[in-house]
Amino acid sequence: MHRLTRYILTEFFKIFLISLAGMTAVAMLAVVGQEMMRQGLSFVNVLRLLPYALPIALVFAIPGTTLFATCFVYGRMAADNEVMAVKAMGIPPMAILWPIFTLAFLFSLLVVGLNDIAVSWGREGVKRVVLESVEQIAYSMLRTHRAYSRDKFSISVTEVDGHRLIGPTITFHGDSKEETVVFLAEEAELYSNPAKNALSVSLTDWEVEASDQLRIFWPNNHVIDISLGERETKATGVKRPADVALRRIPLEVEDQLEKITELEQSSAAEAAFEMLTGDFESLAGEAWETRRVAVENARNRLSRLYTEPWRRWATGFSCLAFVLVGAPLAIRLRNSDVWTSFAVCFLPILAVYYPLLNVGVDRAKSGDLPTWTVWIGNVVLALAGWWMLKRVQRY
Repeated sequence: MHRLTRYILTEFFKIFLISLAGMTAVAMLAVVGQEMMRQGLSFVNVLRLLPYALPIALVFAIPGTTLFATCFVYGRMAADNEVMAVKAMGIPPMAILWPIFTLAFLFSLLVVGLNDIAVSWGREGVKRVVLESVEQIAYSMLRTHRAYSRDKFSISVTEVDGHRLIGPTITFHGDSKEETVVFLAEEAELYSNPAKNALSVSLTDWEVEASDQLRIFWPNNHVIDISLGERETKATGVKRPADVALRRIPLEVEDQLEKITELEQSSAAEAAFEMLTGDFESLAGEAWETRRVAVENARNRLSRLYTEPWRRWATGFSCLAFVLVGAPLAIRLRNSDVWTSFAVCFLPILAVYYPLLNVGVDRAKSGDLPTWTVWIGNVVLALAGWWMLKRVQRY
């Protein structure tokens, strides 16, 4: 039995390691290439991104690679009648399946851990490198061309002295001319602001033109933040639940509960005061709509915080769910063509598992369904795998 287990694991790792290297490289290329195209990163900064992109890429690569290697091993064994030979010797099929099932379980735990590393270290590292790169690119363009522009803003200067921008003009482009805002200053300095995912500009002796009728001059220093992405920190100063490490989520939940309680108590106190004073018109005013929206947003974030641990564990254990379906199905197909076996296994998974996962996550985040519903896709695959395993044992 030990020799059979060693044989199966050896065959598995032969294809797994090669496939993992290839799929990880493709996934890293997608992560790094997206940032390179969006931000115009230099080759040096692309190399700096690679360590941070690795855990992000592995989270996507390991489940698919595990399924691919499983289909390869058991499809070839079935096609070469090795499974039939094992059963003829009186050895149950589970004897050749449990090593990969155990390995898939361990890989699932690994993916959960890598997902947490990707959130707490990988994404933050990518963001930091991109921000530093944007600062470098902006200064380089300003020194060379005296101008730098992105989607919604542009900067032009008369001169660059070290890190000092002399005579800068910063324009925020709106959808119409009336929405365009222009900042002018004697001098300015750019620096990255990772906490806000923004490029900050420190202005000295500045003025702002919001329209032909509005022009304000301010003789002191002022800092404006130019957002470089869609993040909750831009509006609320807090991270998205998807960017919070697992160990921090219970603390975030406590803080969010306290915030909801404060908002509700504040609203109740304000309502009581307005009713006591007979100011009933204020109860239907815009201020109450703002309070209602604030409470609703706080509750929505709490639902997302509750859902996030379930989502990460469910997506991590997709590795085991894939193998529970792929291994018996590959044996039933008895096809030595690994790509055929993989396609027959993966396409139903693609059509069933991911839609169920997405629906479960969306409904759980909105609070319409309990958080455990994110596991429905895993349960469906496990039941399908159990049914096929029974057929393999009778085969």
